[in-house]
Amino acid sequence: MAERILVTGGAGFIGRHVARALLARGDQVRVYDSLIEQVHPHGATPESVPDGVELVQADIRDPDALGRALIGIDKVIHLAADVGVGQSMYLIERYVSVNDLGTAVLCQALIEHPVKRVVVASSMSVYGEGLYVTADGTAMQDVMRPARAPGVGWDPVGPDGQALIPAATPEWKATRLASVYAITKYMQERMVLCAPAAYGIEGVALRMFNVYGPGQALSNPYTGVLAIFASRLLHRERPLVFEDGLQRRDFVHVDDVVQAFLLSLDHPAAAGQVFNIGSGIDVSIAEVARAAAAAMDLGHLEPELVGKARSGDIRHCFSDITLARAVLGFEPVRTFANALPEQMEWVRRQQATDRVQEARLELEARGLVA
Repeated sequence: MAERILVTGGAGFIGRHVARALLARGDQVRVYDSLIEQVHPHGATPESVPDGVELVQADIRDPDALGRALIGIDKVIHLAADVGVGQSMYLIERYVSVNDLGTAVLCQALIEHPVKRVVVASSMSVYGEGLYVTADGTAMQDVMRPARAPGVGWDPVGPDGQALIPAATPEWKATRLASVYAITKYMQERMVLCAPAAYGIEGVALRMFNVYGPGQALSNPYTGVLAIFASRLLHRERPLVFEDGLQRRDFVHVDDVVQAFLLSLDHPAAAGQVFNIGSGIDVSIAEVARAAAAAMDLGHLEPELVGKARSGDIRHCFSDITLARAVLGFEPVRTFANALPEQMEWVRRQQATDRVQEARLELEARGLVA
């Protein structure tokens, strides 16, 4: 049965894909987005706001506008947030205000305008370092990476200095909030799972891993790492890679993320739960940079290894999606092998301003790279 869905942040990268999928299945879609210049340098475009979507341009912290936008709505997908680990470490007030105050305003508005369910976009960043195991298979949840000093490696070690093996991270792993961005995402998911429930509104939180796909803001140097590499490659510049490039991540295609949102919006068993949404496959950042370059016939542009880490970054984190598979029936279908060529072909058709070096210098000037 068709429903009326409000998508906050719905003109953004993930939001626009979600909106199209909701329209395609017959839902009525209202998008609520502030269209900030960092993400939307050209304002609302047919790509960001598809035909058939009702657009409300307003700040997520505006209680009056948000209250009006909730009138007649059945369910909410809450994507509105500032995104960027590095930037969050010096624009602290902005990130906390937009992400956490904005979510508080939404939860407050839901008291007067209740809906059936809210699905909030959380992040793998809440884990800090991912799960590790020792050589004998003992799980290590609360691992911290070492302080950088001469002769100290990049990888975390156990309490006695023993080597640790990165493992897929499940939802039960303890959180360790290593950046302001991570703090704000954890607060977003906790608020959505807590406050609306007191009024009979179901909440679901999706901890998304590294999302990629067509529609990413290539000129935004704080967006996903693959988009950042693409921006560099468009200008025939080497992809900029922090540390030694061997840090491992999980890259999930936006089509699979959309699938997860729709399942979470509808599945009765999803209520009150937190799910990892990733591909279930880990890859090193250097591998990603090389694969992206090769897909654009620029394989000679080897990654530029910075040899420094950004404050708030973690070493390894990739997803265990067992719970999402079991409860939601979530099954990712897009892999690097079948999606990267298509992604980089989309990149070829784009125009972007390369602000990656500018962002790096900004972080270095503030002492946030070491």
